[in-house]
Amino acid sequence: MKTLVIDSATEACSVALFDGVALVAGDWRMLGRGHAEQLVPMIQALPGNGQADRIAVALGPGSFTGVRVGLAAARALAFAWNADLVGYPTLALIAAMALDEQPGEPVTVCTTGGHGEWFVQAFDAAGTAAGELASLPPAAAATSTCSDLVAGSQSQALVTQRGNGVALEIWPDARSFHLMSASQLTSETAPLYGRAPDARLPGAA
Repeated sequence: MKTLVIDSATEACSVALFDGVALVAGDWRMLGRGHAEQLVPMIQALPGNGQADRIAVALGPGSFTGVRVGLAAARALAFAWNADLVGYPTLALIAAMALDEQPGEPVTVCTTGGHGEWFVQAFDAAGTAAGELASLPPAAAATSTCSDLVAGSQSQALVTQRGNGVALEIWPDARSFHLMSASQLTSETAPLYGRAPDARLPGAA
């Protein structure tokens, strides 16, 4: 079974085509902005225009725009190709990548959030979530984590704030999708924004 993986939830944007667990082709770019303009051409550059039996897409947390761009592309292609659609948490992929580099120990993933906060979540040595996803100010994030290994775009900043630990400054990469456990995949593809929206409808509680 071929799987197209789309990850545009963070500053990075990546796509990958797998045949089973074997990587056929992929691309990774640090964009910051411009995911909407770059994502579809990146998919089209894959063999066979990236067409696959299954599409896996990052659900976030990360950039509100990036999450929505990835989901919109994945849903449209799944409909056009009659492909299965699954999602996965962005921080779970980062944890899997970190544990591939530093196996056998728990890891805290720390990435850029909104309004100066960081997205933080703990994972055990098997890559399973060991705590709830939280969006925290840096000082609170530093006091809420205890694992020595920290991974993600804000890992070095968290280790510096805390005063100890090992940082792996890595961003999610669709080409590393095979490192995740199948248990991380979900057919529920609602976005994981990681924090409450900045605006509410009038009269909302």
